[in-house]
This record gives sequence, C-alpha cells and structure tokens, in this order.
Amino acid sequence: MSLLIAMTGWDLESWRQRFQRHLPALEIVALGEAFDRRSVRFAATWKHPEGSLAGLPQLEAIFSLGAGVDHLFADRSLPDVALARVVDPDLTARMSEYVVLHCLIALRQQRLYDRQQREATWIDDRNQPAARDVRVGILGMGVLGLDAAGKLMALGFDVACWSRTRRDVQGLASFAGAEGLGPFLGRTDILVNLLPATPDTAGILNRGMFTQLARDGRLGAPMLINAGRGASQDEDDILACLDDGTLQHATLDVFRTEPLPAASRFWSHPGVTVTPHNAAMSDPDAICALIARQIDRLERGLPLEYPVERTRGY
Repeated sequence: MSLLIAMTGWDLESWRQRFQRHLPALEIVALGEAFDRRSVRFAATWKHPEGSLAGLPQLEAIFSLGAGVDHLFADRSLPDVALARVVDPDLTARMSEYVVLHCLIALRQQRLYDRQQREATWIDDRNQPAARDVRVGILGMGVLGLDAAGKLMALGFDVACWSRTRRDVQGLASFAGAEGLGPFLGRTDILVNLLPATPDTAGILNRGMFTQLARDGRLGAPMLINAGRGASQDEDDILACLDDGTLQHATLDVFRTEPLPAASRFWSHPGVTVTPHNAAMSDPDAICALIARQIDRLERGLPLEYPVERTRGY
C-alpha cells in the first residue's frame, strides 16, 4: 500500500521525508520514478500533470497539498474518488494576519506617511478615522473569511461578509446571493476577496463590482485586497479602475499568471501593493500530519474532515 506524491514546483524529497515520518506504514512513491501503480491507495498533489493520476486502480482519495483545489479540477481526467482540502489553523491565522495588516495600513494611512518621509515633509494631520469608521467587506464566509472577520471586529472595524448562500453568524453582518451583493458592496470601503476559484467566481473582481463600492467612506475611494485566487480578478479592469480613481489602491497577493511577469504594470503602478502569493503559507509538517489523520480516518471507516464537493468546486 502506498501514497503517491504528485507535485510540480516544490521540493519532492523534503515532502517524501515528512510523509514517511507521519505515515511509517505506507510506502511513499512519487511521479517520475518507477512504482507499482496497483499499490497506490492515496495521492497527495499540488498542480500535478494532467492525466498523471489516471490508471491507479486502487486509488481511494486525493489530497490537495494547499488550501486551494482549483488545480485538481484543471485535470479533466481526475479520477472519481474522494477529494480533500487543507484546513490548517496555522494557515488560517497567517491569512488573517495578512488581511488585518493591510486593513491597518489603509486605516492608519501608512502609505501617505511613507511618501512624506521620502519627501522629508512633516504634515501633522489630526483628522484620522477610527477603525469603527471604516467598513470592511469580506467576500467569502468560509474558515478564512470568518476568522479574518472576527479579528478585524476585535480591532473595531465595521465588518460585513458576503457568501453565495445564506450563513448567519451572531454579531456579524452578512449578505448572500445575487440579491445581497449590491447592498454589501454599497457599504464597503475595503473589499477583501477570500473566495475560492470556481466557475462562478472567475473574473468576479471587475469594474462592475468596483463601481458599486461605497463612495462616501472616510478613506476616500475604496480599496481592494485580493488574497484569494488570481482567477477571480479581471486584471485589466483593476488597472483601469486605479487609473481613473474608481479604486484608490489594490493589494494583490495572487495573479492570473504566476510568477507575475516582469512586464506587468502591477509592479510599477503607484496604487498597487504586490506580494508573491505568500499571504498564508502552509506549514508542510502540519499538512502532512493533517493528511495522515485523514488517512487514519478512512482506514477506520470514518468520513474525511474536509471533503471537497465536486459540484461546488471546493
């Protein structure tokens, strides 16, 4: 019985060693080497080559090695077996740190003061908004969205969340569905995207959405933070809306093409903050331990803790 590691772009041997520590009873095999395809019962994958998981007759479950699962559905021949995603408290905490950090940078006007420092200009501006004066809207009410919302609320921000289907959380303003999107956007000064990549969310961050954001906020024009998925953003629309003032600033951790090409305007645009898809780096040991726990559950006839619903795409 074996677990197959199927990944691109990551250090294979370090992952093999981690899995071997957590799953000593399993043989750990990898794409690109000889192995008995009939012995593979589990696969751990990150952006595996299309079709590489076909022809594994004993395969029972596929585990994503990251929080996102859109890379799984990019494989049109993905086997019809159980799928699972990563939900890790460390990853969740890191994502909330990122969201809180950039909301605070906006609230406390840190980019303005950085510019004044470069120009050796002292302007003592006492007209500072409080966190309660700034409305943050989070797209997504999953584990990541709710954790970020709670931490922003603890700092005093006026927070609301939107999800595709209704979710009611005590103390949190929530909106749902197409009918709730407009009212949600209309009360948002800082828009935070934490939605997964699905056909429904492709290109959702576009001019049509940005023009519905609040125009009466204490920060001036609205701002965007995308730490979700690059496929969710219309990058031409983001740049055009920054150019014409529809958006004041965009903090982007994800992009349609990664690494971000050197010729991209995002690198040099004064209204953009670029981070290299590291808002919430997964702890490899924690991921391997999580997958080991899921395999143990399957062995004992228990369901996966974090299954992926194929019909929803996450």
